Amino acid sequence: MKTALLGLVILALLVAAGWAMAPRREIVTEVDIAAPPERVWAVLTDTAKYPEWNPFIVSMQGDIHAGATLTNEMRPQAGSPMTFRPVVLRAEPDRELRWLGTLGFPRIFDGEHYFLLNPSPEGTRLVHGERFRGIALWVIDPEQFRADFEALNAALKARAESAK
Repeated sequence: MKTALLGLVILALLVAAGWAMAPRREIVTEVDIAAPPERVWAVLTDTAKYPEWNPFIVSMQGDIHAGATLTNEMRPQAGSPMTFRPVVLRAEPDRELRWLGTLGFPRIFDGEHYFLLNPSPEGTRLVHGERFRGIALWVIDPEQFRADFEALNAALKARAESAK
């Protein structure tokens, strides 16, 4: 009985340590867009039109404001389509959109996705990235999504620059 209890305590400590020391990774991409932040924001938040231009997040439903839950359908180039329901952490018009998605329970595979719209002499400098954390990072390499982020950036750039 004492051995079984000791085993459970050790297992619990190992799981807690694994969660506390869960790996972290980040993808950061950037692109210059010849359009003002207001126009980039308008394209980024016009979610009904995502199927027309967005090659990565092909569908987004929900209100874009802090605390809201979105329903996003993602189609990565490498992998299967998936639906996830992130919570909007920040939605500051013309400046920042940020959400947090989790896979099941926290620290399994969490992603804090962000779009930062910085005014520049050419229009907007978009910084688009995601901070990943979780024990699944021991077997999943988020770099597989970099090409998807860059494809989204190129499509957003084209859409914003062609919008009138």
